[in-house]
Amino acid sequence: MKIVVGLGNPGQKYETTRHNIGFLCIDYLVDAWKANGPFTKHQGEYWQTSIQGEPVILLKPQTFMNLSGRSLAPFFQFYKCKPEDVIVLHDELDFEPNEIRFKTGGSHGGHNGLRSIDECLGSENTAYHRVRLGIGHPRNFNLKMDVADYVLGKIPDQEWAELEDLFKKAREGIELIFSGKIKEAMNKFHGRPKPPQDK
Repeated sequence: MKIVVGLGNPGQKYETTRHNIGFLCIDYLVDAWKANGPFTKHQGEYWQTSIQGEPVILLKPQTFMNLSGRSLAPFFQFYKCKPEDVIVLHDELDFEPNEIRFKTGGSHGGHNGLRSIDECLGSENTAYHRVRLGIGHPRNFNLKMDVADYVLGKIPDQEWAELEDLFKKAREGIELIFSGKIKEAMNKFHGRPKPPQDK
């Protein structure tokens, strides 16, 4: 069993905020993979599908971000998953809006959703895959606001148009990870060179 979990906060109030980009990506994957659901269990909303012959759960924890692990851990334990069976989609301040990066293991980097997952899965199970979805940092836009206010702010209209392309990249990268080709996903989407400009 593979588990793809998107991080976010439940409720209409948070639906279109930067912090919920993991939820939004799950919505895209549900449609793209024609997943069945939603079902509810373990404080989560989830869908089921099959990719490359492997059963897959698409999960949106309904615990609020800082308790995300409480929803993921029961699925992880019931299906006797290994860390490499889990892919976490989350917002990333360190990358510009609509940039994407793939990573396996590492620290939670101060992200409350990842911190909760690490705590609930245990220190021996933190080598799960992460899909880091860029939302930018307020300082990059000369915004004098607290980071918490920024991540809970609405995604600007001009960024919505690019989200589908971002989520397509996420889908392609996740399918490569399912095939054991995370390095190929990294090579394809990390630091893609800009086309040369005419002089």
